[in-house]
Amino acid sequence: MATNIRVTGAWVQLLSDWLDQENLPAPELRAVLDSRGPADIVALPLWRELLASAVALRPQQPAPGLAIGGLVQPRHLGVLGYLTLTCQTLGEAMLAYQRYESLFYGQDLVEVLSEGSVINLRWPASASVGDLADSVSIAALIRFMRRLASQPPSLTDVSFVFPAPTQEAHQAYEDFFGCPVHFDASHTSVRFPQSLLSIRLPHNDTSLRALLDQQAQALLQALPDSDPFDRALQHTMVRLLPEGQVSLKRVAAQLHVSVRTLQRRLEQRQLTWRSLLDRTREQLAHHYLADASLTLSEIALLLGYSEHSAFSRAYRQWTGHTPAQARQSNNRRE
Repeated sequence: MATNIRVTGAWVQLLSDWLDQENLPAPELRAVLDSRGPADIVALPLWRELLASAVALRPQQPAPGLAIGGLVQPRHLGVLGYLTLTCQTLGEAMLAYQRYESLFYGQDLVEVLSEGSVINLRWPASASVGDLADSVSIAALIRFMRRLASQPPSLTDVSFVFPAPTQEAHQAYEDFFGCPVHFDASHTSVRFPQSLLSIRLPHNDTSLRALLDQQAQALLQALPDSDPFDRALQHTMVRLLPEGQVSLKRVAAQLHVSVRTLQRRLEQRQLTWRSLLDRTREQLAHHYLADASLTLSEIALLLGYSEHSAFSRAYRQWTGHTPAQARQSNNRRE
């Protein structure tokens, strides 16, 4: 069993939401959950203990892990929630998950295999954290995929490494995933048709839309009188920033205009490429710093900096103080 895996305080709030849904007071359990801030690291043994304590309160539920994972919202995912907003297709979202999985679990675990017309996302048996925690993770992944997509993706099959549960629970798993579910497998895996990778992501889900709207408001502070072209420019920058590859040439190519045309647009606003990039990063930084689920290192990643120190230096140049000081100031105001 994996011993170095950990989760975040934002992730364990799934349990708080499940307790609310089930109308369970559970004061002692809630006290532990509430003591973890969204960006705190929660060790695997504690996460498993919290899960076990929670589901013991509803022993009659056949597959409680599915019910808990099925409550996933962007706020439970921290940086991954924001990264999905930069993705145009389900395939891009899968790549973002694979690229930044270590920010969530502390390790790179998933392996992506192409098996003809089927894509296989699989995790080794050594990464299993037990039937309950594994069920929560896979249920959350699939529920979030389905919320992202313009059409709910149909799965080929799902496998778990833990032994088969009761017949009632087995049926609950197949009902939840909408496909055959196997147990006692060599890997935890999710298999689906390769064609699903091209499904576009309209971000119609209300919670995702709220997150996107907050981001859009931050962008408006960078270009308050923006027209449709300016908004397309900013959204392209936000999409490319986490890849660390934002540049005048690449943004122009994404917008299907020449570099000179883009420069002329900026000159009309009395802006240079560098001033626009800095202004956009600064406004997004203010927005991200207000989200307690994001660490400073994750914010640096979202803004396209290779390391936290570079972000900190830039933020000090913009505002005269560090990101940590800004976050402390935000906390005092709250």
